[in-house]
Amino acid sequence: MTFERQGRGALEYFPCRYGKSKILFRGPKRDLSNPYVAFLGGTETYGRFIEKPFPWLVEQETGKTMVNLGCVNAGIDVFRREPTVLRMCYNADVTVIQLMGAQNMSNRFYSVHPRRNDRFIRASTLMKTIFREVDFTDFTFNRHMLMTLHTLSPERFEVVKDELKAAWLARMQALLETISGKVVLFWFSERTPEDPDQVTAAGLGVDPLFVDRKMLETLRPLVADIVEFQPSKKAIHSGTEGMVFSPLEVPAADTMLGVKAHQEAASVLAKSLSKLVGK
Repeated sequence: MTFERQGRGALEYFPCRYGKSKILFRGPKRDLSNPYVAFLGGTETYGRFIEKPFPWLVEQETGKTMVNLGCVNAGIDVFRREPTVLRMCYNADVTVIQLMGAQNMSNRFYSVHPRRNDRFIRASTLMKTIFREVDFTDFTFNRHMLMTLHTLSPERFEVVKDELKAAWLARMQALLETISGKVVLFWFSERTPEDPDQVTAAGLGVDPLFVDRKMLETLRPLVADIVEFQPSKKAIHSGTEGMVFSPLEVPAADTMLGVKAHQEAASVLAKSLSKLVGK
């Protein structure tokens, strides 16, 4: 395990705000008076521990301005509730949406924090009825809560998972209709949309959690393109090489796609965007 440039301290993300948004995005802040491409997404889009995440690399490859609106651990809700973000996407030449998992958003069974979507807030009466034996005050994070429910009863967990999938699809359709311009959906994951959910005793599986091929194809008529990308084995095996993090952040860094994966992703995504930007 190597830690890049520990002596310089934490990676500088140059946090910034746009308009009246309460969210701190990754900077430096971009000039929106010129044509640009907006990037929505989660931890990978933000580029946690990555000095040059894929939106920055796409900009270098295409010469077009890319505005990084990614949020760590984001779900769809964080963007749907931000008028500033939606306005920025409406005005963008193209909006790229990294596909996020279905677990980090409010639904009929539980509510999440409006900006930190990975944080569990409360269970609904319906959830408490289905899982009467569970004390939901024990949970802070969605994944922990869902993993506990699956361990307790895989059969009852399927009811929750089906709700998450349906809510994700409805929420994505609403988001796409709000943006209304050219949108590219970006699948950036170690798994393919055809791979089954790998919910085991060890964890819930690989993001985007619970999203599958059928869900993607339902959205295809609403977007300009769907770019699917799985990093090469070489990129996966490179692990945390080139990432910037402290010893305390090792567990988090180990779960993320690394520098080489971002480089490969940018090359693939740039090809799609080059056909759309300016048209």
